[in-house]
Amino acid sequence: MPSVTHEALVELFKNRPTLAAELLQDSLGQTVPAFTEARVESSDLAEIIPSDRRADAVIVLLVGEQERPAMAIVVEVQLGADLDKPYVWPVYVTQTRARHRCPTRLLAVTIDPKMARWCSQPIDTGHPGWILVPLVLGPQGVPVVTDAEQAKAAPEVVVLSAMAHGQEEVGEAIGVAFLAAAAELDDERRALYGDLVLSSLNEAARRTLEAMMKSGYEFQSEFARSYVAKGVEKGREEGLREGTLKAKAQAVLTFLEARGLEVPAEVRERVLASTDLAELDRWVRRAAVVTDARELLAANGS
Repeated sequence: MPSVTHEALVELFKNRPTLAAELLQDSLGQTVPAFTEARVESSDLAEIIPSDRRADAVIVLLVGEQERPAMAIVVEVQLGADLDKPYVWPVYVTQTRARHRCPTRLLAVTIDPKMARWCSQPIDTGHPGWILVPLVLGPQGVPVVTDAEQAKAAPEVVVLSAMAHGQEEVGEAIGVAFLAAAAELDDERRALYGDLVLSSLNEAARRTLEAMMKSGYEFQSEFARSYVAKGVEKGREEGLREGTLKAKAQAVLTFLEARGLEVPAEVRERVLASTDLAELDRWVRRAAVVTDARELLAANGS
């Protein structure tokens, strides 16, 4: 099951269809054709590959009253190494190009500097002259948004900014800029984006924002809760307790990921192996405040 962080990043691009083109041009220096509309299209590429292998998002830039496709952008959010991607990414590009009959770019998005380097590796397809070099937006390419007016104009960009830079000293200023934009969002986006921003900020910045909001903050978006719920529902089929354990363990890991913390293999294995519901409940609470994932275990003497 994809993590909350992965799915939330995908939602940013779907909620703001122009975002992929803006980042290609402003952050990566790529030439983007003039367009009158950016539209989210189906990312199901099942004609060639199985239906469970699909792009995260496909954005098509349209021109004029005829809505002629000028460029397609395949957006792939990558939070961990996946050895299948060098084989399926070229398929995504060629299939999207064939479907929309226009130039197609592959944009890989990650908030992990190590993954940015991994995604940037050229893919030799084996055909002479065809080496696919993914366009990669890593944390260094994400703008630091601290201006309230800029945040209001592009709330998805300030959320992405928080996810990429929230652990830095500038995290508090990013969070304050987001609060200026939050008032103008619909309830669904305000809840989801608020979850993402607060979970991404460093502890001091998060305390400041929570104080500004004059109350404690809980993860309250339906989007975030739904991913825990999916784990619980699956667990009912396998046994309620087992499903609950898996859901709570996944919640611990996804909260750590959402805050931009690296989760070492030994921590991940220990969390997933836990059969103690009370222990997992403690870890869920701790995941919102620790500054290093290893503190999660140390706090319990493990």
